Amino acid sequence: MDGTTNRPGDGSGSRRYMPIADHGLIGDLRSVALVATDGTIDWYCAPCFDAPSVFAALLDADRGGCFELGAAVPARTKQFYFPDTNVLITRYFTEDGVGEVQDFMPVSGESAEEGRHRLIRRVLCVRGSLPFRALVAPRFGYAALPHTLRVTGDVAVFESDALDLALTATVPLEQDGVDVRSEFKLAEGETAVFALDQVGGELAPRECAHEEADREFAATVRYWRDWLSASRYRGRWREMVHRSALTLKLLTYAPTGAIVAAPTTSLPEEFGGERNWDYRYMWVRDAAFCVYAMLRLGFTEEAEAFMAFVSRHISPGDGKPSGPLQIMYGIDGRTDLPERTLDHLEGHHGSYPVRVGNAAADQLQLDVYGALIDSIYLYDKWAEPISSEQWEHVTALVEWVCANWDQPDEGIWETRGGRKNFLYSRLMCWVAVERGVRMARRRGLPADLPHWMSCRDTIYRRIMTECWSDELRAFVQHEGGEVLDAALLMMPMSKFIAPKDPRWLSTLDCLTRELVSDSLVYRYDPHVSPDGLHGEEGTFSICSFWYVEALTRAGRLDEARLAFEKMLTYGNHLGLYAEEIGHTGHQQGNFPQAFTHLALISAAYNLDRALG
Repeated sequence: MDGTTNRPGDGSGSRRYMPIADHGLIGDLRSVALVATDGTIDWYCAPCFDAPSVFAALLDADRGGCFELGAAVPARTKQFYFPDTNVLITRYFTEDGVGEVQDFMPVSGESAEEGRHRLIRRVLCVRGSLPFRALVAPRFGYAALPHTLRVTGDVAVFESDALDLALTATVPLEQDGVDVRSEFKLAEGETAVFALDQVGGELAPRECAHEEADREFAATVRYWRDWLSASRYRGRWREMVHRSALTLKLLTYAPTGAIVAAPTTSLPEEFGGERNWDYRYMWVRDAAFCVYAMLRLGFTEEAEAFMAFVSRHISPGDGKPSGPLQIMYGIDGRTDLPERTLDHLEGHHGSYPVRVGNAAADQLQLDVYGALIDSIYLYDKWAEPISSEQWEHVTALVEWVCANWDQPDEGIWETRGGRKNFLYSRLMCWVAVERGVRMARRRGLPADLPHWMSCRDTIYRRIMTECWSDELRAFVQHEGGEVLDAALLMMPMSKFIAPKDPRWLSTLDCLTRELVSDSLVYRYDPHVSPDGLHGEEGTFSICSFWYVEALTRAGRLDEARLAFEKMLTYGNHLGLYAEEIGHTGHQQGNFPQAFTHLALISAAYNLDRALG
């Protein structure tokens, strides 16, 4: 086999690569699949987020593998979510009829067999009659492992050394080398079902007939609606906030409580550039911020699961060179995440390299201590009091921060241009100590408070003196520099400085002039603050939502609301966001990104409250 996937399309000359934003997301709290607006699944890793891909046409249109399913004639398509769920519907409008594909993955526990990891695609003709076609072309192990195919009646089994998948269907299947095709026609009211299951061991191929698909659909809808019903948000932007919450839930790995930064790897921050990274791991910072967003909305189970992950996998006594915390962990808690390139894949739109693993895991990023301890503080305050053992861990982390806060590090943006004394890292070290002091005082917990408070005050004075530029009349990215950084927007949100303090308002004005473009915010200017990487990047969507919140807290509500509404126009057709927005408004980077969606929730919550 040559690993080539011929995408039949609809005869209209469709593009080899669908834009990043032209996708919806389905998942089962173990992994996800990205479904393009033409009905093609071109990203799916099984059985979990960071497992090798089965479908990866998003990273190589020819070799990556895909699962096509859609109208066999030219059609207009539209995509939406079944209300209040993560069940995705793609509709096809043709001259002879209207059809749709309902895509969903039953959440474990809703299905009778744990570990089956079903991907169900139900096809309906809702008006007239419509011909459909399917192509199932898996490419195992990031398209590096060969596989064999056995077709028996309505069951096709794809077998590789690493993973076996079974496809069952209610329409005839035709073998095409190591792929499967199907062409069929449905009249109004008729349906067809395709189900892709992980098999092997005790899991045998299982049919997914119409009645079973109905039950699985109803159970999946019920699961998502029951989960979402716990939300306490009733504000102006309920639909967008709830879609972001549902997306964050999809990025949760249920067996351990880990939350991945994004479910994809190597989607480019710039077409043709080298800024392509694997985000399918749990960043301490991102996950801790997710806990804040979820607690704000009233979801406590996710925070509890994350706290369990922290207690089980993050020990303050590890004594690594980068400190007791790594900045990221595998979804199973592993610490070894070696980075390598997949030379046989061309990358999205030829944006090579394609990377798996992440070398940034070994970086020193001091801000993660503040993010983690702040999330523990909020959990202790809003959910339930932490245990004595957890407090011992917090105490050890605060003591480490007190002894190590003044080291240069790589910072929140994981620069590869050398360590610096970043303001944001100092800020979050201050948060780590300050939240520790708060918890100790509120709960009467044992702590060396005089030492902690002295350290907290020292960090505060260091930031106020060494990170302030008289020339710019603004706080700056790092000590001794004259460079701005959007991470400064966290200063009032972390309660380090009053949101209407004159020095902060001057900084906010400076950031607006230098880094903001039509509500969109750049992280920093890589030309004046080299980060060790080539090329340009787009605006960072999390920074844009931070900007909304900073304006809100400064009392500039008209500006904040306009900036927020503008940001909503940059979301895709389903309200999903990648990491960045390019110069023409297109989405760039891994998709969808947890960081962006949690910032949307926070900005909407606080802006809505300020508007009254």
